[in-house]
Amino acid sequence: MTYKSPLLSRPGAVEDTGLDAGVAAHYGEPLREQRALAAGTAVVDLSNRGVVTVSGPDRLSWLNTLSSQQVTNLQPGISSELLLLSVQGRIEFDARVVDDGGTTWLIVEAAEAAQLAEWLNKMKFMLRVEIDDASEQWAVVGATKPVEQLSSRLVWEDPWPHVSPGGYAYSIVPEESHPGLERPWFEYLVPAVELEQAVEGLPLAGAMAADALRVAAWRPRLGAETDEKTIPHELDLLRTSVHLNKGCYKGQETIARVHNLGHPPRRLVFLQLDGSQHTLPAVGSVVFVGDRKVGTLTSVAQHFEMGPVALAVIKRSVSAEETLTVMDGEEPYIAAQEVIVAPDAGQVVGRQTGFLKGPHR
Repeated sequence: MTYKSPLLSRPGAVEDTGLDAGVAAHYGEPLREQRALAAGTAVVDLSNRGVVTVSGPDRLSWLNTLSSQQVTNLQPGISSELLLLSVQGRIEFDARVVDDGGTTWLIVEAAEAAQLAEWLNKMKFMLRVEIDDASEQWAVVGATKPVEQLSSRLVWEDPWPHVSPGGYAYSIVPEESHPGLERPWFEYLVPAVELEQAVEGLPLAGAMAADALRVAAWRPRLGAETDEKTIPHELDLLRTSVHLNKGCYKGQETIARVHNLGHPPRRLVFLQLDGSQHTLPAVGSVVFVGDRKVGTLTSVAQHFEMGPVALAVIKRSVSAEETLTVMDGEEPYIAAQEVIVAPDAGQVVGRQTGFLKGPHR
């Protein structure tokens, strides 16, 4: 069945499409909603997200052997992020992770949940773990500040843009200047049957608002910035999702080889689009330098302060000084790039550190 959030019954709600199908794109005033979400006075309905639970005494050590992240000793209430990779090191699943002391909760994109649960069940063998796709039973509510009304709920706090233990920053921007610091992010787990009650009285922002803030924070998203060839280095995901010093896992050889060489084949870039146009280019539009195709537009949004902005994945060889052109059919959009992943990423200012974000209670 196609999911439809009960909050779509709110006045002015316009349903989103694509990755955010099933929840509201906006409630009639997208930019006002975005300002409120950024200020921490509104919350966003993310109840279409997938939720997979892993319970049992072996859950953390087992997930540790499968994933890119060190989670064996993950403490209750502490937030992390992990990737499950192919043998070639390509991203197959990207999960937000929080443990409550008895169950590990994996928050994923809607399209991931069933496939992730199926894959995990195939990998459990004789270990003491139980996997469940709990997406129908649980909803997610997003916010940029702790929400007192939801303080009793389990919450995942995005570690982005801090460099997690064993991680590595591929950006030339120092952590203390990273735009992601302007977007703290919290995802609360709420029983689906209690969603309307849980947000009663709280102003709502649509998924468009959340995505615009994500783009401005340079935060990659599975299904948007990824394709079948994506490796974590290209998106600066070694920052939060990969522990370079942990034991063996599928895809580790590619992670280590590309990291040691310092040359991922592509790189994520932030684009400031020419604001003279009255429309935004479509996701999937081709990015050019002159007449040479160099990449693809992966996310685009109208930001309440910066105007039209976007993320794109382009060839590593493109100079950081180049002005790019985004072509939506015959319509050109001039784009100034801000470097996220440096052209020679592993040889610039990547920094390894120890940091885990915990919830605000």
